[in-house]
Amino acid sequence: MSATCHYDIVIIGGGIQGVAVAQAAAALGHNVLVLEKTALAAGTSSRSSKLIHGGLRYLENGQLGLVRESLRERAELLRLAPSLVKLQPFYIPVYDQTSRDTLTLCTGLSLYALLAGFGKNASFRSIPRRKWQTLDGLSTRGLKHVFQYWDAQTDDQALTQAMMHSASSLGAELRCPAEFTGAQISGEICEIEFLENDQTYQCTANVLINAAGPWINQVAKRISPLPPIYPIELIQGTHLILNGQLNTGCYYLESPQDRRAIFVLPWKQHILLGTTETIFKGKPEEASPLITEEVYLLGCFRYYFPDHYITIRERFTGLRVLPESGSALFNRSRETHLQYDHPKYPRVVGIYGGKLTVCRATAQKVLHSLRLSLPVRIPRADISQLSLELP
Repeated sequence: MSATCHYDIVIIGGGIQGVAVAQAAAALGHNVLVLEKTALAAGTSSRSSKLIHGGLRYLENGQLGLVRESLRERAELLRLAPSLVKLQPFYIPVYDQTSRDTLTLCTGLSLYALLAGFGKNASFRSIPRRKWQTLDGLSTRGLKHVFQYWDAQTDDQALTQAMMHSASSLGAELRCPAEFTGAQISGEICEIEFLENDQTYQCTANVLINAAGPWINQVAKRISPLPPIYPIELIQGTHLILNGQLNTGCYYLESPQDRRAIFVLPWKQHILLGTTETIFKGKPEEASPLITEEVYLLGCFRYYFPDHYITIRERFTGLRVLPESGSALFNRSRETHLQYDHPKYPRVVGIYGGKLTVCRATAQKVLHSLRLSLPVRIPRADISQLSLELP
């Protein structure tokens, strides 16, 4: 394979994980190429719950490290991307039939505040009964208590685009639409081939990063020798956008059907409702909302907001990459898994899973693991000072 250009790092995938690595690598002075098959944030990165949060529910599974890291990154994104990441009040109602009692939730929120550092954005409080009628029509039948705490929302697609814009301003190159078609790893060089505008191109790189999200193992099979494959399941998360508005804030609810967490959020003058957890077996590009998921979500919404007239404006689904396991989907780890082809001198890195909130922290971990595989460069910027905004 003849090469026309050499890069320190080539990244496959223009989702939030891929562009976060591109920004961090470019800030360190590396020559970076991002290959994206369709469009930035075309997959899971534009089909999330739009939250920048610590993950309150992860405390139940003992994922304290993930929650602490997420809350730290939430604070950083609020500072670096104030036009894209906004703090919002979140409400947790406690009913007679709620599985977590008031004391349990108070303990969880206290731990959440502790992990967030007890700052301004870490506080929580109880909403007095006299104000329950102001909570966007939330049902008060059997309602015993309402907690309010703080987390953040974002436009996930815009945040991805802003991060790629930052990376590009530091010299990173984006080819889009451009499809990765294969790579040969030979010693210290990755020989890479991709298709752009029906024409085949070649380049070389020190390191190849697979950040293809739900397509990650499909992409891995185009690399020779085949890198280690991490066993995963694709989990479908469906959201509905409803007509109507929420004027008070966001709602963290417990599904009356299976006690899973469901969010009801304001979204661009409408209401965002989600999400589900359904094992998906098909081709990632063919994922679409199921009727059963729609019924599930609408049933939950009607249960808590019985007086809202419901019409659906839009449906969308994203695919989470979770470790293959016999445990319940709701209880599986949301930690990012980094898969290397070599423990000390990686040439291929696969980024499996990962939360939107911690994309920058994940990028730092990736680059730290590659320090022996990459040439020494003069840094161009301090990533902790790089603001994120759309051009």
